[in-house]
Amino acid sequence: MNWQVYIILCSDDSLYTGITTDIKRRYKQHLAGTGAKYFRGRSPHRLVYLEVDHDRSSASRRESQIKKLRPVDKRRLITSTDNWLEEEMECVEVIRVPG
Repeated sequence: MNWQVYIILCSDDSLYTGITTDIKRRYKQHLAGTGAKYFRGRSPHRLVYLEVDHDRSSASRRESQIKKLRPVDKRRLITSTDNWLEEEMECVEVIRVPG
């Protein structure tokens, strides 16, 4: 199964990192409030980072690595060539939050 690691920019300007096999479904869950508890006090603003082609184990390891990064390093990662969002534009267009 193809696992993905993602980062979401939140309404309070924090960054949420997670893993999934279906980024569109997972983002919609976050929007609906049925995703992670992290979004109980804030809302997802937009998807800002995506890595693909992981298995479950490597996705979990990568998620853990990213969560340990300082915020400035996470923002640097978002602008890096590791970010697959440019290649996944159809995904981004579907899940962007208006406003």
